[in-house]
Amino acid sequence: MPDVRVLIVDDEPDIRATVSAMLEIEGYRVEEAANGADALRAIERQMPDVILLDMRMPVLDGWGFAHELRERGHRTPIVVMTAARDAARWAADISASDFVAKPFGFDDLVSAVERARPAS
Repeated sequence: MPDVRVLIVDDEPDIRATVSAMLEIEGYRVEEAANGADALRAIERQMPDVILLDMRMPVLDGWGFAHELRERGHRTPIVVMTAARDAARWAADISASDFVAKPFGFDDLVSAVERARPAS
């Protein structure tokens, strides 16, 4: 597998830890952020190949983060992670590449990242 960096943006520490562990098992390099503001700082340090984004977070939510990311000219693929019934619409609202509905399984998560990541 090529070297793929994934940024996980979610305000729930347990979700970040679980998703990180799942992806690291598959060989992805993972960074975590607790909200959109932390995620913007993370992308300034190093741009990920894929962003896994929760939508409902304090400080800066998923919509605000996605807007700011695009305003800065970044086109990094985003996969929305949410338990909301409106997951598909929310993903479309921010022009996300894909979405996974919480709770999601290992295969669903890895498949979404694989579909979203840039071709090597």
